[in-house]
Amino acid sequence: MSKRIVLTGGGTAGHVTPHLSLIPRLKEMGYEIHYIGTNGIEKQMIARIPDIRYHEVKSGKLRRYFSWQNFIDPFKVIWGALQSVAAIAKIKPDVCFSKGGFVSVPVVIGAWLCRVPTVCHESDLTPGLANRICTKFAKKVCTTFAECAKAIGAKGVHTGTPLRPELFKGSRAAGLALAGFDGSKPVLLMTGGSLGAQSVNKCLREALPELLPHMDVLHLCGKGNLDDSLKDLKGYCQKEFLSEEMPDALAVADIVLSRAGSNTLSELLALQKPMLLVPYPLGASRGDQIQNAKSYAAQGLARVLMQEDMTAQSMTDGLLKLLEEKDPLLKTLADYPVKDGTDAVLRLIEEARK
Repeated sequence: MSKRIVLTGGGTAGHVTPHLSLIPRLKEMGYEIHYIGTNGIEKQMIARIPDIRYHEVKSGKLRRYFSWQNFIDPFKVIWGALQSVAAIAKIKPDVCFSKGGFVSVPVVIGAWLCRVPTVCHESDLTPGLANRICTKFAKKVCTTFAECAKAIGAKGVHTGTPLRPELFKGSRAAGLALAGFDGSKPVLLMTGGSLGAQSVNKCLREALPELLPHMDVLHLCGKGNLDDSLKDLKGYCQKEFLSEEMPDALAVADIVLSRAGSNTLSELLALQKPMLLVPYPLGASRGDQIQNAKSYAAQGLARVLMQEDMTAQSMTDGLLKLLEEKDPLLKTLADYPVKDGTDAVLRLIEEARK
């Protein structure tokens, strides 16, 4: 007897990437996989995967600021829920798994109306608005942070985040070759996500004269952010972004400078990389990255440099101190009990469908 699952989540890549870890395993487990999402980034990332049936619905964005569209978008959510009900009634899935984002709300409501059990996943320390709504209709909510599971209550389960297996297959030698480094110095990897992090990029480049005597720097600066004046600087390699080569870049990194998005943190934790985190400031987000970073710092898993305190000198001091404290950080990272959440999430999906 075939098993069917509906996956949903989108709006940002972070609400889709964990699905990429689950999909191969779900296929191995015999699931027929359907994905319900909007005509957004989730469609770009999922529709190209073989044997995934993509169903497009409408969804309104859940904003925390005033916009005239706030008066229209609730009707889009209702329409999306009706579309989801129609799709789910046709698919007849055994279970739904939601990774969050505003697109997930109509799908999870649609699954509930069709009496299909839903398992949600929340990556941040506190649930976002979409997941706060979806939790009411879910059977279980997986979490990356233990604090989040505790806050959710009886439905919360601390599982960690599903991670792509290829992340663990990187080669230090290939990473050195990629960057053109000889391996004589420690390597700093700076990653700011697919779009880069403009203020961190600028500050890191200003700090290079003091950093390069102590470390080589592999800088993933984001599309359109290369600085041609630095292309021949010894010990410095800049790339817009990496895809297939990312595991090698992570393998070569002795320390990492990063924003504090939950998926990135989960990957760095699982790979046991000492990190200096510069979370997005409150005005640029709902404050989830600040909460994530402070949780990691409190547990001794990372060091934090707030953006309002960031200068070339404070960044230099923070990175040199991180290098000095690398060994105790490595021990704390190695001892952390939850790393890759793939197995735990799959187990809850199986339990929910029965």
